[in-house]
Amino acid sequence: MSEVGGNAQQASAWFADELRRLRQLSGAPSLNTLVAISTAQGQPLARSTISDKLNAKSLPDWPFVVAFVKACVAHAGRAGVRLPAELTEMRHWDARHWRLLRIADAAHTEDRLRASAHAQIGRRSGGAPPASRPEPPVPGPSPTGQGAGTLDRVTPRQLPAAVPHFVGRRAALAALDALLAHRRHRAPGTTMVCLISGTAGVGKTSLAVGWAHQAADRFPDGQLYVNLRGFDATGPAASPAEVLREFLEALGVPAQRVPAGQDARSGLYRSVLTGRRVLVLLDNASDVDQVRPLLPGSPECLVVVTSRGHLAGLVTIEGAIPLLLDPLPRREAHELLSRRLGTDRLENEPEATNRIVDAAAGLPLALAIVAGRAAVQPALGLGRLADELTGSDGLDRFSHEDAATDVRTVFSWSYRNLDATSARAFRLLGLHPGPDVSVPALASLVGAPVAEAGRTLAALVRANLLSEHLPQRYVLHDLLRAYAAELVAEHEPEQARRQALGRLIDSYLHTGYAADLLLYDQRDPISPAPARPGTAITALIDRAAAWRWFTGEHRVLLTVIGLATDARFDTPAWQLAWVVNTYLDRLGAWQEQLMVQEWALLAASRVADRDGQARAHRNRAVACLRLGDHHQARVHLRRSLRLYAGLGDAIGSARAHLNLGILAERLGRYEQALQHAQQALDLFTAAENPNGRANALNNIGWYHSQLGNHRQAIDYCTRALVLQRQVGNRYWQAHTWDSLGYAHHRLEQQAEAIRCYRNALALWREAAERYYEATTLTHLGDSHRAAGAPGPARRAWRRALKILEPLGHPDAEQLRDRLRGGALPVS
Repeated sequence: MSEVGGNAQQASAWFADELRRLRQLSGAPSLNTLVAISTAQGQPLARSTISDKLNAKSLPDWPFVVAFVKACVAHAGRAGVRLPAELTEMRHWDARHWRLLRIADAAHTEDRLRASAHAQIGRRSGGAPPASRPEPPVPGPSPTGQGAGTLDRVTPRQLPAAVPHFVGRRAALAALDALLAHRRHRAPGTTMVCLISGTAGVGKTSLAVGWAHQAADRFPDGQLYVNLRGFDATGPAASPAEVLREFLEALGVPAQRVPAGQDARSGLYRSVLTGRRVLVLLDNASDVDQVRPLLPGSPECLVVVTSRGHLAGLVTIEGAIPLLLDPLPRREAHELLSRRLGTDRLENEPEATNRIVDAAAGLPLALAIVAGRAAVQPALGLGRLADELTGSDGLDRFSHEDAATDVRTVFSWSYRNLDATSARAFRLLGLHPGPDVSVPALASLVGAPVAEAGRTLAALVRANLLSEHLPQRYVLHDLLRAYAAELVAEHEPEQARRQALGRLIDSYLHTGYAADLLLYDQRDPISPAPARPGTAITALIDRAAAWRWFTGEHRVLLTVIGLATDARFDTPAWQLAWVVNTYLDRLGAWQEQLMVQEWALLAASRVADRDGQARAHRNRAVACLRLGDHHQARVHLRRSLRLYAGLGDAIGSARAHLNLGILAERLGRYEQALQHAQQALDLFTAAENPNGRANALNNIGWYHSQLGNHRQAIDYCTRALVLQRQVGNRYWQAHTWDSLGYAHHRLEQQAEAIRCYRNALALWREAAERYYEATTLTHLGDSHRAAGAPGPARRAWRRALKILEPLGHPDAEQLRDRLRGGALPVS
């Protein structure tokens, strides 16, 4: 054994000792106890997996470490045991886990080199090369979702455009340059972090973005950027979980494979960035908790954070290098104005120039807006600008002690210079919850045609009151958003504000409803009220366009549902939550699904809308089923069923029974599941609903298979398939093909089973239904193995595992058992 290989084994044994030590100090919980605690915490561990990792039989992955540590800490808390502080902190485990992985990677590299050398010797001697261990895949799924290949290298280039008239900041730029040299000396498992802090408008983002462009060639694997909106006065800050989703997608991880939980996303993010030289720019952070999950933990990367706060914890714990940015000195403020307006103009009015520089208090944002106004109005003398600036009162007067007030004053100049249409549009943007605004959204706010709204947005961009961060998508600087919110509250009557909000919500509701029906046209319809006059509704022509719309508006839809709930637009609120349910479910965003359905329940309850409550309870139950929370799923399904029964809604009751059947199946109660499916069939039949009837027939067939009645299963499922083809329900045809495949598999008719599974897979991919694609791939692998084809079986199981692991789904453990050579389950 080589020295490196020995070190890898020693490191694995050492890490297992650390895990066993934690378990012992936590009160020595049994494996079954750890399984129960981890399941209750939403990060279920299998007993066999814990045993495997504690005995150092295989390297533990990061999600396992997180779940195991949290379970031990929870047990210690229950037992009244006090653990050493370091053992309860994930950064302690993170550093040690990275050390283990790096040693293991070194051993893998040596193995590959040795195998290559042996292969060369074998070829020279005419013999066969010796067998070697296959190279492990790069962490993360392939973007195509096909096979067990490595993750394609995607190089993100997310930096926004740099400020064209950036001046000064020489000391700060030199300090940032010095980070590049120090980065090479970082310890394994750590990342160089720089914190740029300072008051609002002082130019933190301009400095960070400008330097990042200069240093981009030092980070050949890409640059990631996000505005964390930490000080957005009118909307929520960006959640680390959501940012991680966006970063992972930018790095090549398909949206459907991004894990549901924040810890799992953070672990995958660190894995994808291992060995890559990436610059991460986290702009406008509110606190340390918003930043920590976004730190890569790799010395090849560099993180630059900007914040108005000092974030002392980031400096103390993570060792961030602080860089405090002061207002520009007078010389650099003059230079900024000179670059924008020309030296001659400033020299012609030196006294006015000095008054402007003094009044702007060295804030680059204020100076840029003043220069912008002077540039577009060359006939306007600087003396007049200085008089307006220094002569204003109240909100329109600079206060040297309050930088936020200074910026508002400068904003007021740009605002007053707008035409009436653009000024009203800017005010109404203060009602939009963000994080960004589309053209139809502004058109709906102002009640104007889309083309006119596009021209208005362009005017606001030219006035430096808005920026177009993506094509046709616009963002307000957080202070500008706060200023717009103040203006709309001051100048727009309450009734006008409410009408504008109503049009905005209607725009998302009616466009989203059309998009949802394109994704799944067999859903039981809802009846939104007609859109208010002046609402802009986007026309979507096909499923691909619908999916793109949902993807582009994903974050906005969540904030709009929250806004509608808070503003007491209760019926549109629960209907909009219903509209996004299919998209969130297929995406695997089940935690978000839970959140919006909670809002839907609140909104529907306030207006005593029993249909809305019934739908929200059932949709919430579906998310609970996906996440393995069977108790809450039962609670919400029973409430839904009672509401549907009280309404006399046979179809709604039938759908609740179908879900109760799925819940019973998950709990291994197949007879009970069959009874629920039969009740659903009777209700659908009485309601003359052929689509529902077909779905119930398939479920009955599936449960017969679970009970061993495979001939009956084929009969029911064949009847279901005929009906589904008649009504054109391709989504449920996929379910039925999977059920038929399973029945033929159990009857040892593997060729027919494989044909059925392939039909199902084609339909799942058409529907972008990742979870059920994994289920069918698992079944396909089982049939291949039963047919004596272990190679295709393992390929199918690996493809299924690549889908389930990022989703954090407990079914992944069964696939690992298959791939380790464990026995197939009976059903």
